[in-house]
Amino acid sequence: MATPLDPTALGFLLADSRRVPMHVGGLQLYKKPPDAGRSYTRDLFDQMREVDDIAPLFKKHPYRSVKTGGQYVWVEDDDFDIEYHVRHSALPKPGRVRELLELVSRLHSTRMATERPLWEWTLIEGLRDGRIAMYAKMHHALVDGVSANRLLQSILTTDPDARDLPPPWAARPRARTARAQEEAESSLEQVSVSIAAKALEISADAAGLPKALWTTLSRSLRNETSPLSLYAPKSILNQPITGSRRFAAQSWPMERLRGVARESGTTLNDVVLAMCSGALRTYLEEQAALPQQTLVAMVPIGLKAKQSGSASAEGGNAVGSVMVKLGTDLADPAARLQSVHESMRDGKRALAQMTPLQIQAMSAIGQVPAVLPSMLKLGGVGRPAYNLVISNVPGPRVPHFFNGAEMVGNYPLSIPIDGMALNITCTSYAGHMDFGLTGCRRTLPSLQRILTHLDHELTALEQAAGV
Repeated sequence: MATPLDPTALGFLLADSRRVPMHVGGLQLYKKPPDAGRSYTRDLFDQMREVDDIAPLFKKHPYRSVKTGGQYVWVEDDDFDIEYHVRHSALPKPGRVRELLELVSRLHSTRMATERPLWEWTLIEGLRDGRIAMYAKMHHALVDGVSANRLLQSILTTDPDARDLPPPWAARPRARTARAQEEAESSLEQVSVSIAAKALEISADAAGLPKALWTTLSRSLRNETSPLSLYAPKSILNQPITGSRRFAAQSWPMERLRGVARESGTTLNDVVLAMCSGALRTYLEEQAALPQQTLVAMVPIGLKAKQSGSASAEGGNAVGSVMVKLGTDLADPAARLQSVHESMRDGKRALAQMTPLQIQAMSAIGQVPAVLPSMLKLGGVGRPAYNLVISNVPGPRVPHFFNGAEMVGNYPLSIPIDGMALNITCTSYAGHMDFGLTGCRRTLPSLQRILTHLDHELTALEQAAGV
């Protein structure tokens, strides 16, 4: 049965192009179980393809014709081919991480075919240390980045002895709990009261939108941290991009980042941003392209319950964004960290004064100057809305396994857009922070050097904090 695309999904589908393919991805590294035989990887691949019932999400693709009035709808793929979507690759010798990242960079550069379901999954072997990798990509019209990460984690368990775990695309029976049954049988009167209360809540929130907009604009004009930035400098990060991608990834022990945060009186997310700030400053200096003004990063924020009056980058029930001044104009690592900390603190305070609806509305307004030029093919023209996206997504705190293989790394891949050539996404996992850098291969030469600069910056922050 055909179902219309919601406005967000339609927007991502229409924005998709050869130069800006709109899919997110993930690279997971696994250590084989101790009892793995020579055919372990091939057996795992066969097991992942031998699925009798595919979940509906993984069988639908966008379609339009005269019969749909020229509008895009989701339809089920009548000729679904699991062998097209689930693939097996091997790295050339010497099988270093370098060869793995080169392969993933090429896979992430390829635009997805809309006549098929918008996802691909590649099992990769050939690493000389014996580990295996899985690279997955899904179109942003199908899922957002958070949902994609949850799907990747849905195949995992904390039990190292569990086998025969189904892949994400396998249909799972839906359990009907007693609580769900009770909710389903709730009276029409209760539903009506709930709807009325929600309507009143939304009306009250909407009534406050003009004030929230005025406050956001006022803060932006004063160059204070808010969901909207008016002072991001133009940089080599903000040029038209090509369709080729380069992906770089590395992990750092969480305790090192926590140590800096603890001794400096900042937060873990502040340290992540300060690492990125110092690394970008050094990288741009190498390219003789460091702006005199500080770079500005769009940072997704989770706002905790409004009663607490505080926002948290660790997650929450109202998701928004703030434009954080990274302090790349400052030479001292400690000064950069303090600058980031103050900018994040001010941004959180600004969001804490708004309701969830107002946060989402103001954050959406802040994205318009970035997304609209890309959709109109004007990326890189004029002053950017912000210079890059840096996001930090919390992940599992303990080791997870897939059919006996322990996941030892989880690296996100995101979407550079026209005029925004670099995206940095981090996720925490089992005691380490995994950084994934996705950029335009041509616009940002030697992108992988930023990893070295991140490492040097963390050391500099430790020295400055006295860790």
